[in-house]
Amino acid sequence: MRRLDGGWWVSDDHVPPGVDYAFAIDGGPALPDPRGERLPHGVHGPSQAVDHEAFAWHDDRWRPPAVVGGVHYELHVGTFTAEGTFEAAIGRLGHLVELGVSHVELMPVQAFPGRHGWGYDVAGFFAVHQPYGGPEGLKRFVDAAHDRGLAVILDVVYNHLGPEGCYLDSFGPYTTERFRTPWGGAINLGEAGADEVRRFIIDNACMWLRDYHVDALRLDAVHAFVDLTASHLLEELAIEVERLSAELGRGLSLVAESDLNDPRLLRLRETGGYGLAAQWSDDYHHALHTTLTDEHDGYYVDFEGFGSLVRVLERGWVYEGRHSRHRGWRHGRSLDGLALQRLIGYAQNHDQIGNRARGERLSQLVKPDALYVAAALTICGPFTPLLFQGQEWGARTPFLFFTDYGSPELAEAVRHGRREEFASFGWQPDEVPDPQAEETFGASRLDWSEPREAPNAALLEWHRQLIALRRSWPSCPDQDRPRVTSDLDQEWLVVDCCGRSVAANLGEQERLLRVPAEARSLVAASHPGIELGAAGLRLPPTSAAVVVESFR
Repeated sequence: MRRLDGGWWVSDDHVPPGVDYAFAIDGGPALPDPRGERLPHGVHGPSQAVDHEAFAWHDDRWRPPAVVGGVHYELHVGTFTAEGTFEAAIGRLGHLVELGVSHVELMPVQAFPGRHGWGYDVAGFFAVHQPYGGPEGLKRFVDAAHDRGLAVILDVVYNHLGPEGCYLDSFGPYTTERFRTPWGGAINLGEAGADEVRRFIIDNACMWLRDYHVDALRLDAVHAFVDLTASHLLEELAIEVERLSAELGRGLSLVAESDLNDPRLLRLRETGGYGLAAQWSDDYHHALHTTLTDEHDGYYVDFEGFGSLVRVLERGWVYEGRHSRHRGWRHGRSLDGLALQRLIGYAQNHDQIGNRARGERLSQLVKPDALYVAAALTICGPFTPLLFQGQEWGARTPFLFFTDYGSPELAEAVRHGRREEFASFGWQPDEVPDPQAEETFGASRLDWSEPREAPNAALLEWHRQLIALRRSWPSCPDQDRPRVTSDLDQEWLVVDCCGRSVAANLGEQERLLRVPAEARSLVAASHPGIELGAAGLRLPPTSAAVVVESFR
């Protein structure tokens, strides 16, 4: 290859699709292409090019629904079906259509080491995990989803490099030791060579949206970006995605995961924000979880239960400048001026289940009635709701943390690290399943016989009913904020937003609640004992109801 200025090397040779190629640096071993789009032999093997023009798409007229205000469904391709492939997942899309969700969110499918894993230990950023079905498999999945009216969100990882099979640092200064993250050196966003690193990330994001027809990207843990430049990477990425959206003629969106409670991610760039569409909200999950389970270990120490739940439903975040005991400093900033549906709310997700020692779902931690209440508040509350695979029927299979590293030293380090991580939650080392064990991965597969069984079928129908209601309502205007009426001692609340009221009784006694005078149509009830009459709404213990304005 010929050397150019700025550290670049080029070749006039063209490698056709399907032909293996690799790079050798300074006489070293052959390494895969950092921008290689297929890794058919695993993350340590040679790369192949992909001809994106060869795939026959059928979604020319597809226009995705808005991310904000939709109903999202997160799934892990490897455990969503017994086969663990894109093709098998296509066979289950009918279930999602019947459920009523609008967006399917895939956990990372960028190439990672081994056969199975969560996908956040990315090695080949531009390649699709071959055991799932490779590039063509992902394209077939997206095409099939669009054909069924489902938008696709792809979870992508740009905040760190995977610990095995990622050779980016051999090709340039992709990371820096000046700043540290939980995964090692931070991504280089503001030192020598940073322009090329930022271009690598932006080009990768645009590739998924352009060449794979993905509708939105969920950006993993953006709080781990250390960007001190005048133009933050997230702002630059949002600008590029807007340009691509205009070029393609279809809406494209960016959703962030961040634990900073920083509204700058969502605010318009004209007002100093980054201009992203939405972001995940752990505050809602933690407040709901502590209310339902009474767990207060680890990071749950910051959440008092029912009082935090009331606050988050009204304000969007519990921490908007308050002191955090878990962190040891004042955390967050107010969301004033932003609609709460810009936040993605969830009772469960891959992190909050899988980062438990035994991977228990909420269905294994609370009584069945509490699952109905959690669904009503999440789906019909003020946030854009997200469900995690199997949640809709109360799946009894866990979702554990699993890996398939080839390095024995790395495998042992991960085992040790998991045991240490759970010490703050009071779990003993022998309670933490071995992430490398085949049975850990196998236990996490969904059991598709469960939705047909009692009591799972009734919970599934409850989710379908709530989602149908949610999708029949108009989106809330930005200035519309929920009003929450509650009793902290007796643990009941009514959330009024956008012409609907969600009432929940989490106490141990039956309650007679007043609802807004104009709201007199009971459209969903989690318990047969719920009544709406002239005196008010009668709620048995641990129950929920949705009330809407009368038709005029």
